[in-house]
This record gives sequence, C-alpha cells and structure tokens, in this order.
Amino acid sequence: MTVIEGRVLMPNGLRNARVSVEQGQITGIEERSVAGDNLILPGFIDLHCHGGGGADVMEAGDAPSRVARAHAANGTTSFLATTMTAPLGDIEAALISVHDCANNLRNNEAAILGVHLEGPFIDREKLGAQPDFAIEGDTALMERLMALADIRVVTCAPEADPDGAMTGWLRDRGVRVQIGHSSCDYETAAKCFEGGRHGVTHMFNAMSPLHHRAPGIVGAALAHADHAELIPDLLHVHPGAIRAALRAIPNVYAVTDATPASGMPDGDYRLGTQHVRKCGNGVRLEDGTLAGSSLTMHQAFRNLVKIGLSPEEASRRTSTIAAEYLGLGDRGRIVTGAVADLVVLDGSLELKTVILRGTEFSG
Repeated sequence: MTVIEGRVLMPNGLRNARVSVEQGQITGIEERSVAGDNLILPGFIDLHCHGGGGADVMEAGDAPSRVARAHAANGTTSFLATTMTAPLGDIEAALISVHDCANNLRNNEAAILGVHLEGPFIDREKLGAQPDFAIEGDTALMERLMALADIRVVTCAPEADPDGAMTGWLRDRGVRVQIGHSSCDYETAAKCFEGGRHGVTHMFNAMSPLHHRAPGIVGAALAHADHAELIPDLLHVHPGAIRAALRAIPNVYAVTDATPASGMPDGDYRLGTQHVRKCGNGVRLEDGTLAGSSLTMHQAFRNLVKIGLSPEEASRRTSTIAAEYLGLGDRGRIVTGAVADLVVLDGSLELKTVILRGTEFSG
C-alpha cells in the first residue's frame, strides 16, 4: 500500500488528508488535522494531443507510446491521441498504432483513452495548420475507421456533414462530435448545438469569429454550447477571451493541442505531413500560421491560475470536466475506488510527483 499526504482536492474541496493507494486504485481517504504542504490533485486529462517529446501520433509505430511517456512526465495521466487531416492510409495506420499502444501500456506512460479524430471532415477554408486532405462526411468510412481504434471524439465541420447524417450516426454510438475548422455562420452552428453537437474544438481558433452583426461559430458557442475545449497557452487565445468563454460556456476544459515540439527545445519538427518550427512558446508553419502548441497540461493548469482561477477551479478545467465529458466516472476526481492518477505540486505549483495508476512516474 502507498500513502500520500497533503492538501487533497476532493469533491467537497481542499482538505488535509491521507490518500491510500493499492493495486492502482484509491482505496481510502482519511482527513487529518495536519498533512503537510503538498497539493494533491487529480492527474491531468488531455482530450486533444497530437504529439510530444519529438513524437507525432501520425508517425504510427510506437509514436503514441512515446507521446504518452513525454506527457506523463508533465502530469498528464490520460489523453486522447489526436490525428490530423491526411491521406486515409496515413490515418488508418495511425489508428492501428494507437490501438496497439493503448493495449500495451507501460507503467511510465499516460493512459491512451482512445482517439480524437481531428479531420478529415473539415472545411478547406478553415484548415488552420491542417494539410489540404479535407473530405466530405462519410458514415461508411467512419464505420471502417472505428473498427481500427476506439474513436471517442470527432471534429467535424458542419459544411462536411450538411444533413447531419454522419453526426447522428456517431452520436448514436456514444462518440462526441465537435464543431471545428469551419467557417459556417451563427445560424448553422446554433442549429448544430441545438440538434445535439456536443462541443467545440479549440474554441476561437480556426472558426468564424464573433462580430456583433455576424456572431459566427464563436457567438453560437457562447450562446448555445455546453462544452468547449480551449488552448490556454496564452498565445492561441487572449486571457480576456478565455475569461469570456469561462463565463458563457458551463464546461470549458483545457487541452494542449500539443505537437511533437512539446517538451522539446526550439527547432524544426514534423506535424503530420507539415514542417513546423518551435520558437519560444509558439509552434508555426513557414507562413507564420499557428500549428498546434508546445503546451503541457501542467503549464495549462498554471496559466489558468495565472489569469485568476483558483487551483481548485483550474484542476476542474484540466481534469474533471474532461473525464465527465467522456463519461468516465473513475478518473478526474480523488475518491475511493477511482484510478490512482494523481499529481503532487508544491506551494509554487511546481510539479513534484506524478502517480500513474498507483505507480510513481520514473522517467
């Protein structure tokens, strides 16, 4: 049995407590009068992660495992391996490798919860950093892709599925469908949210913006969405826009949209079929377009605190909401019976220890 003591974030708030762990699960939580200075939070959960540590999910092979290890070092205890718009053969190879890596998890790797399929069902007018392999929605193709891996989230522009047939098919199978990489207008987006679209992919980025006479997807999300992912690297989205989203959309959660440059020095990297360059906090294409990020979930948590959220609220936005969005009752919270995925921070919110399924991460 392993015992961890500190200020523990439980569903009823921060408490001095001792957490007992056995066989990868939280087996007991005992409140105490004094428990030290450690801040113990649920492990971070990232629902949009392309790469890290120099590895890219689209490389296939063991790349998803390398990504899982790189992000585990920074407090991510589970994530969705995220694909890019690409030739279908490349997507299929990536899905097969994600499935294999997820089912052969090592102790020092974040759990791969499945796949976030970002494209190829997107609008060519809003590719962002995605290469131009966009196609129309295709239910038969989705059925084929879902046979290769556990696809949990799909980014789909309304333009690629105008009658909603593929969206409805996915929704019936428990897949979360998000609006993203789209230039549709407010009315179209609002109808999608009212008709059952679940959320928004990287809110504010690669979508029609808010104007007071043409509110776009951003306006529709602020008015109608219940969930939205957002990249809080303080480069993709201004802190003021982050705060506006937090006030308007009940369940905003942080993602990294991380590339292979995450956790790596400045330099040149590949992202799918694209060449990207990391310089400081930014990752860009040759023309200057932002191309994902070099963010980690630990830094996302710290950035949310930096703009004014309490550590408790920042933890909710970097763990709990994401778990609930996927319907996971055993992650994203510190309760008896949950998976023992934990991060231990010091008083300055620096990362001290990462616990993956009850085992301390060892590099």
